[in-house]
Amino acid sequence: MSILNDIRRAALDLLARREHSRTELLHKLSKKNFTEKDIHAVLTILSQENVLSDHRFTETFIHYRCRMGYGPSYIQAELKNRGVAEDLIQHYLLLSADIWLESLYNVWHKRFKGHVPKDYKSRAQQMRFLQYRGFTVEQINSHFKTILT
Repeated sequence: MSILNDIRRAALDLLARREHSRTELLHKLSKKNFTEKDIHAVLTILSQENVLSDHRFTETFIHYRCRMGYGPSYIQAELKNRGVAEDLIQHYLLLSADIWLESLYNVWHKRFKGHVPKDYKSRAQQMRFLQYRGFTVEQINSHFKTILT
């Protein structure tokens, strides 16, 4: 029983710092030489107690990364890498749909100081930067339609 308590303590230490996905915790706890079976048992209990929640992690992660200036495509890839289910990612990205254009504008304005592109080359440069940050082509085109009119 003390092994399960050790796993629980280690998991709670990690969760006290920030939210984690179940997969992240599994990976981190596995590095501490706990057995996967014991880790799964503890993570199941933590999920039932609502201490561990992929829903809460996903929502928090999306809002955090959005404030950092990343778009939905970039965030989606990061969440997949952290083991979050695709349907859960899509659900929370859709709930956050109204913030993407504002976030895109803020990222664009910060990087380009509000300079509207005058030619194809500068527009392509700005578009590549925004795509790298994870914004979709549709969002970028909508942004440029707004600032060019």
